[in-house]
Amino acid sequence: MTGPLHTDNVTDAAKEPSIDQVVDRLVTRFPHVPRLHIVWIVGEEFEALDEGRIRTFIPTLVERGARVRIQREFGLSTASD
Repeated sequence: MTGPLHTDNVTDAAKEPSIDQVVDRLVTRFPHVPRLHIVWIVGEEFEALDEGRIRTFIPTLVERGARVRIQREFGLSTASD
């Protein structure tokens, strides 16, 4: 898709690739964290931002929020943060 994404034209099916990409990046970054746990956290982060009208940055915000939660829950820190 090009241009900003808005709530009224984004279906659940359209969100799936973004969710999958975020999960894959986080699984790569945190290989010792169970994938299912990462999926759960990413899902919660998406739900928390789902009511937003402008959706362009939601995957980025979800990934950052999930990364912070994973680091906190598993007592981790990374050099790039």
